Amino acid sequence: MSQRVLLIDDHAVLRSGLRLLLQTQPDFEVVGEAADGAQGLQEIRKIKPDLVILDLSMPGLGGLETLKRVTAEQPWLKIVILTMHDDSEFVRTAITAGAKGYVLKRAADTELLNALRIVGAGGTYIYPSVAAQLIMESGRESKVQAGKLSAREAEVLQFIALGYTQQEIAERLALSTKTVETHKARISEKLGLKTRAELVRYAVNHGLVQMD
Repeated sequence: MSQRVLLIDDHAVLRSGLRLLLQTQPDFEVVGEAADGAQGLQEIRKIKPDLVILDLSMPGLGGLETLKRVTAEQPWLKIVILTMHDDSEFVRTAITAGAKGYVLKRAADTELLNALRIVGAGGTYIYPSVAAQLIMESGRESKVQAGKLSAREAEVLQFIALGYTQQEIAERLALSTKTVETHKARISEKLGLKTRAELVRYAVNHGLVQMD
């Protein structure tokens, strides 16, 4: 049985390309299109598709707001975001709002089809390079949290471990040298470390910097 797909994107050429692609696949059937979020909501309510391919950047009602409204009404609906935005914050927001897939528009046709099949089968799919970025950031955040450092303190510690002077750190982070000195003191106090060698070792062991 084929998956009934609704396309929501403000670019008619892209929608046409997606329709042609999906028409060549026996397991997908394009049952409707919409050029913006408001029209997309109407089509979803009327057509009741199995899958929705949704763009994030659209005039009027944007993709994220559309996503939130759809999942509030029909939390079971499977939505795949197809976008140019590769920023991890967009991914987090979309997945939190209920998207089951996140694919970049630069992806190959085969990758998009794979994502649609995975989501259609009840799974979740995130574009590989974006997924790798999320994993890396998540790991770093957990390591910083484990050391009880704030994000700014972690930045200062990274520069200390890389050999930057307080003046150089201040210039790079747009801080005063006094503020950098204060951050350094707090880092030492929180971690119970006094020497630069100890701070460097901590930064390396917790993945804040990599040394060859």
